[in-house]
Amino acid sequence: MGSRKEQKPLKTSLRNPKRPRRRRLTLIDSKDNNVTQNKQNIESDNNIQPASASEQLRFFLDQFQSAKGLQLSSLERESIKDTCMLELTQGSDHDVKTLGKDIKAAFGKSWKEVLYDGQLLEGKIDAGSPAVLIVSYSALRSIELLRGFRSLTGECCAVKLFSKHMKVEEQVQLLKNRVNIASGTPSRIKKLIDIEALGLSRLQVLLLDMYPDVKGYSLFSLPQVRDEFWELYKNYFYERMVRGDLRVCLYGPYQLAAVHLKGKRGLPND
Repeated sequence: MGSRKEQKPLKTSLRNPKRPRRRRLTLIDSKDNNVTQNKQNIESDNNIQPASASEQLRFFLDQFQSAKGLQLSSLERESIKDTCMLELTQGSDHDVKTLGKDIKAAFGKSWKEVLYDGQLLEGKIDAGSPAVLIVSYSALRSIELLRGFRSLTGECCAVKLFSKHMKVEEQVQLLKNRVNIASGTPSRIKKLIDIEALGLSRLQVLLLDMYPDVKGYSLFSLPQVRDEFWELYKNYFYERMVRGDLRVCLYGPYQLAAVHLKGKRGLPND
């Protein structure tokens, strides 16, 4: 009989064949996860009931105190009334296309002469003085929000007030005309006010973009932008709110989440 060859033992793998191999998480994956989580957070805010004017005002003043490291007295808080907060209709702060309609309604029967007409009226309409000023954390967001006002800019073009691809000199020239609606970032807006190119004599609505970026930062939490905004507010808008000449509109999910921040102090800055 021929000799039988010894059979080599089969090699067994320690890896469980039924368990899929784990894929290493890359930087791109991490970024995608952040974007997905951010979208989910915004979508979950859709189910939150809009905050009342008093809740929005409390949130707004708490953010101001936290950013500036100060404590407003009860007298100072009471000097700013709930009527200074412009409430949007439910759901409109998630659809930029309806934003213009809400702001238009806020001006009542005078909306056309205030927001649409394009003629300068000596002694009544000052050049470079918008009735609505939109403040956002970036140039792209500033442009995005202007999309909601296209129906109101047929005779009087909206003016973009940010530094990206735009020189101060160009904006100064644009502000020599009638301006009903303007949109920009805090630093450029402050600069144009400081050099007296941007006027505030007609300003009635200050619309603040509360939408966060992909990392979760917003106008009130992006460190440098946050500081620039509150400095702008303190120097140029605070007194107008106290007098009742200016209404603030919080546009975005932070407005809806304000109800959960009610009564809190020392809100996180970033």
